[in-house]
Amino acid sequence: MLLSFPNWIIHLSSAIEWGVAAALLFHYGKITGRRDIRLFGLAMLPHWSGSFFVLGYHISGDSIPLLLDMSELINLFGSTALLLATLNLLKSTKKYPAAGYSAALAAIMIAGKPQSWLGADIFDAILQLSSVVYITFLVLLLIVYRRDRTIFSSLTVAGFWFVLIFISVTIFCMYLATEVRGYPTLSHDDLLHGAAESLLSVSNLMIAIGAHRKIREYEREQSKGAQG
Repeated sequence: MLLSFPNWIIHLSSAIEWGVAAALLFHYGKITGRRDIRLFGLAMLPHWSGSFFVLGYHISGDSIPLLLDMSELINLFGSTALLLATLNLLKSTKKYPAAGYSAALAAIMIAGKPQSWLGADIFDAILQLSSVVYITFLVLLLIVYRRDRTIFSSLTVAGFWFVLIFISVTIFCMYLATEVRGYPTLSHDDLLHGAAESLLSVSNLMIAIGAHRKIREYEREQSKGAQG
């Protein structure tokens, strides 16, 4: 295996934190009686399962590329699930324009050149599409947060957006590892790989802590109401 023990801890913590965040959001939806929030928590599960394919890829010493490809495919389903769950939340605000679905789908359809979907590597196309879907989800997430502050904490929203910083830094670290430091892949550069992955752990932790804060906030309000 290419990863050092500290790097494994970072990767495992990232996966665990996302799973905990999904469970907390599901629980928050349950105690508030919000089915749409529960569905959002469930919509996080595909991304969580995709992380185990990445772990399997690293366990194999990065020798089974199909595992990495499968994680990209699962992440596309995960990003789509988050987008649909956020659209469902947006409808519950009762201020949702009828053209919202069309706008979201249009943003996905026009992204990238048509011929990119016909390239030799279909998984590159899947990765591109997944990125567009995720960015569309982030934009709609901001709209949901702006219209109804009872659903997410600002920290949770920031955590989902922080994933973009993780992706940007990872791309930069890949360039440094392969072009500057002379490693075959980023995985071979344990220091840069761990530094990049730590940002994903930070983003997932932000999402989880934010969800926990909303649960505590709701429980305090319920307690005050019972005492009153």
